[in-house]
Formats: sequence, C-alpha cells, structure tokens
Amino acid sequence: MKMRSTSSLSVIAGCCRYRAPLRLSFLNLTPPPFNHHRLCIIPPPPHLAAAAAAAATFSSRCCRLPDPHPSTGNSLFSSMERFWSGSSISKNKELVEHLKSYGVMRSSKVAEVMETIDRALFVPEGTQPYVDSPMQIGYNATISAPHMHAMCLELLENHLKPGMHALDIGSGTGYLTACFAVMVGSQGRAVGVEHIPELVETSIKNIKKSEAAPLFEDGSFSVHVGDGRQGWPEFAPYDAIHVGAAAPEIPPALIEQLKPGGRLVIPVGNVFQDLQVVDKNTDGTLSVRSETSVRYVPLTSRDSQIRGY
Repeated sequence: MKMRSTSSLSVIAGCCRYRAPLRLSFLNLTPPPFNHHRLCIIPPPPHLAAAAAAAATFSSRCCRLPDPHPSTGNSLFSSMERFWSGSSISKNKELVEHLKSYGVMRSSKVAEVMETIDRALFVPEGTQPYVDSPMQIGYNATISAPHMHAMCLELLENHLKPGMHALDIGSGTGYLTACFAVMVGSQGRAVGVEHIPELVETSIKNIKKSEAAPLFEDGSFSVHVGDGRQGWPEFAPYDAIHVGAAAPEIPPALIEQLKPGGRLVIPVGNVFQDLQVVDKNTDGTLSVRSETSVRYVPLTSRDSQIRGY
C-alpha cells in the first residue's frame, strides 16, 4: 500500500488552535523557529539572550509543557488553557461558547453536538467538568481536554455524516463516542472499543444518562471490551476512526478497516507525538499529514496500562 505524507507546520500557539493574545512585539523579538517534527528550539543570538529570558519568564505563566509522565490528552503547547480554567463555568453550553471565543471551535455542527452531549456526565464525580484540561479517569487512563475533543470532531466532521460508520479506539468514559453516535444518527453506526472492562461498564452508565441513550438502546451505538489495536471488524469498514492513545506506529488493522474515502485521526509517537490525519484514497493509497504536536497516554495492552506502561 502506497503512502503519501504531507506535513503542516504550526507556530507554538497554533498547536492547540487558539488565537493567542500573547505577543512578544513589545520586546522587538522574533520568537525562535519551531520545528514541528523535532520540537527543536533554536536559541536566540547572545545579544538577545537576556531579553529572550525575560520573554520566556513571562510566557511560562501561560504556556507550559506537560508533565514528563505521559498522562495527558492535550495539545503539547496548551497555552490558552491557562487563560481560563473553566472553574467559573457551570454549564456545558458555556464551555462550548468559551471554546468558540478562543477560536478552538469553528464548526456549528460540532458546537451543536458538544452542547448536546454534556461533558459533566462523563467525568469522575467530584471533578470540575468544564475545565479545559484532561482528567484522570482511573486505570492510568484519561479523558482528553475539551479543546482536543473539538479538534478531533472537526477533523472528522465530513466523515461523521448521518448513516456513516465511526469507530472510537480507547473510548474511556464514552464521551467522544457519544458525540460520534449523535452525528451519524440512528441510520449509522458508532462503535467504542476500550480494553478496561470497568471503564466500559462506566461508559455505558454514562451514555444511558446522556442524550445518546436512545441510540444506544436502538442498537446503532455500542461499546465493547477489546484490544483497540485490532479495531472492531464486525462493523467495518469505517468512514471515521479516532484513536485516543498514542501508537508508536499506525496499527495495520485500523488501516484495513478504514473505508476508501474515510479518515483516521491518531496520535503517533513515543516521547514526542504528532496527531496524524490519515486519508484513505479511493485507490487504497494513503495520504498522511501531521495536524499538531500532542501528548497522549500510550496505546498498549491492558496489562501494561494497569502496570503504568
């Protein structure tokens, strides 16, 4: 199978698709070049070192790298998360409005779906559901930050039309899979695969409390215990496949189960990861591009995940 690879370069603030208010022009500095693929920062000339250090001190308050332990599902440079914590947001609709105001969400359809599926039903009890941050959900797994959910839904939007088939690998608490189910509707098929049985049980309870419950009851929406690296052949081929954990390389089974004309969104890498967008052309060849740098938990076996990778 032939693969064509293209890349998209992003400035640091663009990695999380926010319109960042942070500017360095008042110091008359040009930010150092950012190598999207190697994450290599070229240092400034010596005569600008002091000013650059001051700029770095200022920007570190809002643009922080993740913890070295791979426990997040964020854009790697998630600067705007720190401009609003979401702690004052009490409604799901307000979360969506915030994402729209920061330029994270541009699609009216995605906004509608994220308003329909209340995130509060899919996060651990006692947590703040509308904070734009990933959250631990147990078993060394996380639910991704809302801005990542919005990004992935927009990347897959044209492949989540009514009647289409969608597969969510690492479905966790069921949030994104429920969004898929609402988008493809009762004539389509939304499938979640999660290898932690306890999370599958929890996700089903969450789904039954959500607006996606009728789709679950009529059988067009299902969640299964399984090894996501093998996909879920029963309802293949899929128009859309999303993977919520980082693979060292794209699992062949997912490529095989992707429909010609379909799209796969998957984080790829180990320490440094890219969110890759894989389009299967009608002739079976693949077009691959990197959307942004990210940090996800690894796509691994159940035992390895329970042990902490």
